[in-house]
Amino acid sequence: MNGWDPARVATAAGAVLLRRGRAAASDAPPRAAVDTRALGPGELFVGLRGEREDGGARAAEALAAGAWGVLVTPEHASAAAAVEAPGAVLAHRDPLAALHALARAWRRELGKAGGRVVAITGSTGKTSTKDILAALLGAAMPTAASPANLNTEIGLPLAILAAPAGTRALVLEMAMRGTGQIAELAAVAEPDVGVIVNVGPAHLGLLGSLENIAAAKAELIAGLLPGSSAVVPAEEPLLDPHLRSDLRTITFGEGGDVAMIGLADPPGGGTGSGVRIALEGDEIELWPSFSQAHNLGNLLAAVAAATALGHTPEGRLHVEFSAMRGQRERLASGAVLIDDCYNANPMSMRAAIDDLVSTAPGRAVAVLGDMLELGPAGPALHREIGAHARAAGVDALVTVGPLAVQIGEGFGGAHASLPDAAAAARELPGLVRAGDTVLVKASRGVGLERVSAALRQAAGGPGLAPAAARGGAE
Repeated sequence: MNGWDPARVATAAGAVLLRRGRAAASDAPPRAAVDTRALGPGELFVGLRGEREDGGARAAEALAAGAWGVLVTPEHASAAAAVEAPGAVLAHRDPLAALHALARAWRRELGKAGGRVVAITGSTGKTSTKDILAALLGAAMPTAASPANLNTEIGLPLAILAAPAGTRALVLEMAMRGTGQIAELAAVAEPDVGVIVNVGPAHLGLLGSLENIAAAKAELIAGLLPGSSAVVPAEEPLLDPHLRSDLRTITFGEGGDVAMIGLADPPGGGTGSGVRIALEGDEIELWPSFSQAHNLGNLLAAVAAATALGHTPEGRLHVEFSAMRGQRERLASGAVLIDDCYNANPMSMRAAIDDLVSTAPGRAVAVLGDMLELGPAGPALHREIGAHARAAGVDALVTVGPLAVQIGEGFGGAHASLPDAAAAARELPGLVRAGDTVLVKASRGVGLERVSAALRQAAGGPGLAPAAARGGAE
């Protein structure tokens, strides 16, 4: 919001300016926050009503902490205006709606200067695709992207407001938990390019069918203005009914406009290997810093989105992936940890298991927890993951949580079952040994980051017996 004085911020938000404060035009807030614990000096605090607390009640605290100003309901704004602090005070009966309006106004301000927005959704891989696309575009133009998990009706507008003036590409992630949410986010972001990475059974319990999940994801396509671009997987029939003739549609994957051709040698005789990609009749070569099959698929979606913005990427590509999304690290115990515990659904579980088995030089150990929100199909889907782990060649399996017991049932061989993340954090360090590659993955609500933390701190133990040789512990 560079250069926006309090009056302009209030107008953009549709709010009433009760007190200007001492802010000058050059002191516009660089970003907004909804949590006083995350509020930096000079930022705008937006007080939202939550399940347990009304954030507006902390307006005075925010001003005392050096906030540029506060945007809260009239009842809290009146009290804040009486506080002896220099910040501005803005009032709106619905601070969340005001936050949306403010973010939309800033997005349009960026657009006037040539900035364009890419919105990414999907059942799995959307965060990694966002990270890859941000790296691709960042090499060519000023680029901003959703940090961490700012992908909801609260997080997305905060991500937009954090984009600095001069941003030419803003890459936004959109989460979906029900019908209408993507439409709401698209109305705020007004994307120029919409990317649907895939359609899978995440949130199946909420939406009931893959067709309904596809329709919810396709709200992104519906929210694009005519002449915009839609990036979708090739040969995904669930999205076919939602495609539009007034959009440029770019497909990726086998048989698509953007497809993998094969491997490429690095330039100048360097180390590593690259990929050759067919790109709408042409060919490019990229040497990414990752090699997982699922992320190479995400790379194709990112390349297609970059193409939609008129950028053709080539050369070396280094990507810093978001935390807990497949990062590998060598532990003091001599094992390798694959920390992929941010979230899980049947699609991402299969991809992670395949990556584990294909890259483990020693034993492939899978620590798999509950996949949530799958509804009545959940037990069968968990059993299918167990069968997939067995067929893929997982050497040792540990399940965590009551639903994940079914993963063990599907696995069929010897395995260990632990009741929760706390138990797993106690037991796993003594079961993992040097040379193991350990995948830790579950839905976010399981909290398996505790297991990853415990493994990092451990010195190692005697290790699990090979899966075929030990009795199950259930």
